[in-house]
Amino acid sequence: MIAPSETLDRQRGQFLGPSFICSVDGQELEVTSTVLKCPMGHSHPIVDEIPRFVPHSTYANAFGLQWKRYRVTQLDSYTGTSITKDRLRRCLGNALWPDLKGLQVLEAGCGAGRFTEHLLARGACVTSVDLTDAVEANRENFPVTPSHRVAQADILHLPFAPRQFDRVICLGVLQHTPDPAKAISALWEQVRPGGWLVIDHYTFEWGWATKMSPVLRQILKRLSRERGLMITEKIVRTMFPVHRWISKAPKPVCWLRPVLTRVSPVQTYFHAYPQLSEKSQLEWSLLDTHDQLTDWYKHRYSPKKICTILTALGGTGIEVWRGGIGIEARMHRPVSSS
Repeated sequence: MIAPSETLDRQRGQFLGPSFICSVDGQELEVTSTVLKCPMGHSHPIVDEIPRFVPHSTYANAFGLQWKRYRVTQLDSYTGTSITKDRLRRCLGNALWPDLKGLQVLEAGCGAGRFTEHLLARGACVTSVDLTDAVEANRENFPVTPSHRVAQADILHLPFAPRQFDRVICLGVLQHTPDPAKAISALWEQVRPGGWLVIDHYTFEWGWATKMSPVLRQILKRLSRERGLMITEKIVRTMFPVHRWISKAPKPVCWLRPVLTRVSPVQTYFHAYPQLSEKSQLEWSLLDTHDQLTDWYKHRYSPKKICTILTALGGTGIEVWRGGIGIEARMHRPVSSS
């Protein structure tokens, strides 16, 4: 267990990465026991040993509760699988995956830390930020060390000077922001010359429009985050046994599967991730059903749209492909970039 004073000492000066800066005047922030303060007097609180750069209430509050409730659900170390590792490795590519040791990595939208786990394991110096209080789950899973720190911050107003990070990674997040194009641009500003931006995004799935889920989502996302979580859990626990039975049903009743997916809003992974245990199948279903039914924003971009956004930013080595949650992409900032 890390003592509060030790954690604050590490936040103060031992973390081997870019300093926090004031969002008002751009000056470096000094870390004290309870606040980060700039020479001009602007300050940001430190709550539960985590610097906070955003108001307590945001459009993404439901995600904060979700990741605190399902803090370990998607960690590979918990499931005994390599699902998250495989996704991160695919997004980074064979060239970038081996080359993480000692690099400054900004993990934007860190959640409870499913990717943090592998970035740290590969020796990266990781700054994990999230808009919500999910940062508390992340810190609990992966405490502050000289190679890891956590902060609650907005992608559009990150508390760092531009171009400080070797890798900026944002997975499972952009489609939930108010303006994904602006968010991508803000993340790109954090990539130093010679570095890479790695992202993913939802794409169009026409089957979504034929389901009941979008209608239910318009109701649930307007409820308090506690009530939304309670309702989605009740739905999953009611329908999950039906999904499980259909997934194992003999061929004569396989036609029921597409019917069930249109009527039921429950997300399941019996076929996508058969390596998950029965317990994990239920936990992933609880987590992702809540995720799909309570997000305030759900944008979908085509691969062409993502490519257009990245091209306009002026990077090189742009790669965009279908995979994962929809689209995955990466882009390089040349060393000579102005």
